[in-house]
Amino acid sequence: MISSSVPELRLRTRNAMPVREDGDYVLYWMIASRRTRYNFGLERAVAWSQALDRPLVVLEALRCGYRWASDRHHRFVIDGMADNARRLAAAGVLAHPYVEPAAGAGKGLLGALAARACVVVTDDYPCFFLPRMVAAAARQAPVRLEQVDSNGLLPIRAADRVFTTARSFRIFWQRVIGEHLGAQPAADPLRKARLRPAAPLPRAIARRWPAASPALLGGDPAALAALPIDHTVAPAPRRGGPEAAGEELARFVAERLPRYLEGRDHPDAGAASGLSPYLHFGHLAAHEAFAAVARREGFRAERLGRPEGGVPRPSGSREGFWGMSASAEAFLEQLVTWRELGFNAFALGASEGDGPRPSWKRDPTDYESLPDWALATLAKHERDRRPRLYPIEALAAAATADRIWNASQVELLREGRIHNYLRMLWGKKILEWSRTPREALEVMIELNDRYALDGRDPNSTSGIFWVLGRYDRAWGPEREIFGTIRYMSSESAARKLHLKEYLARYAR
Repeated sequence: MISSSVPELRLRTRNAMPVREDGDYVLYWMIASRRTRYNFGLERAVAWSQALDRPLVVLEALRCGYRWASDRHHRFVIDGMADNARRLAAAGVLAHPYVEPAAGAGKGLLGALAARACVVVTDDYPCFFLPRMVAAAARQAPVRLEQVDSNGLLPIRAADRVFTTARSFRIFWQRVIGEHLGAQPAADPLRKARLRPAAPLPRAIARRWPAASPALLGGDPAALAALPIDHTVAPAPRRGGPEAAGEELARFVAERLPRYLEGRDHPDAGAASGLSPYLHFGHLAAHEAFAAVARREGFRAERLGRPEGGVPRPSGSREGFWGMSASAEAFLEQLVTWRELGFNAFALGASEGDGPRPSWKRDPTDYESLPDWALATLAKHERDRRPRLYPIEALAAAATADRIWNASQVELLREGRIHNYLRMLWGKKILEWSRTPREALEVMIELNDRYALDGRDPNSTSGIFWVLGRYDRAWGPEREIFGTIRYMSSESAARKLHLKEYLARYAR
């Protein structure tokens, strides 16, 4: 019935309902891969539209009742909605960008659209409230609901187990990456698509759930202020959306990638990629980031894992596998190993709200999901005297006695991000200043997910748990509070890092 280039491993049918061939349109419910480029979900929806000779309708919605909903997160997502609406309209696709004006106001919209659809296609994102939301929608949908994974270079279910170290995961992906690089999403699935034009949505649907206003999509502060969300977390200076993501990627590859290896740990070097917010909100595909780096490096797939032309092998080494420059390989270590390691934990460990979790699964957001050795050493030192204890209000306000830590928190408050190396130190100090490790975890999640543009994400959540020992090993000597958890200090950071300009910009 359908000819689709989407790999089966990236596709899940979430209910037992049929495809209704006489429906009015194919519905793509865009919830995580919020872009029109390098998007397997959109590619699948286009294939269905062509196979059934029905128009394509794209629903991109934003609710206001999710935890940590704020001007910052909403503005970034809405910027992308505006980009997508323009691009879809130019391709002759009916886009419905819906921003919920009050908690619960959007209830029923998906059902009303699905009632007229042939099939519903949506994104497969294994984190935050999205798995539960999709599971509920699949139970209620009157037609087939398919979920498509566009998260990374590897399908999130390519592995059959949760990896506990970066090296073990690296060995795995080095063994299988070749086959998945050969099945990449189309750069622009709409470019050559000949789709039947869609009629406007029924008046009853458009009246009850109107598309976002031009003012809101255009960035009007008053329109954003009218929404019932947290207005104390201001929009970040950077613009969201696929257009801004593409510009940031181009700047990174042209200007910062050559010095990424040497400069990434030094805040003053300005060598960080700056891509994590766009990857988180789905405005940028990992495939597109990889393609841009590969083009610059003259990458050839036949060089994979062949040191100096030798026999390919998954060595687990961080260097040399791609046959690219050291800086490019260092960036891909972050993009593939560390980012997709987090997705592995969520895809195979988290509950989707559609049944009991098997006994072997551990929810990656639970404290108990830490390695046994980490739980043991943290428990042993839980009653150790802390040099200082700060309530979350003081931490949120960057009101500690540590100048470097305060600067990293101010960066988070202003910019919605923390420099990667300092983000690790930021977490280690919260552990040191909290009554218990559990309290430290709660504080890190609250501050990260409230203020960080890349919060509420498998990657940043894994970074928080790394502070407490996930993906790490025991380190000596054993210390107060930390036990054998890896220790980091501001004094060491001050000696090792180039921080003068950073502190001048952010320190209190």
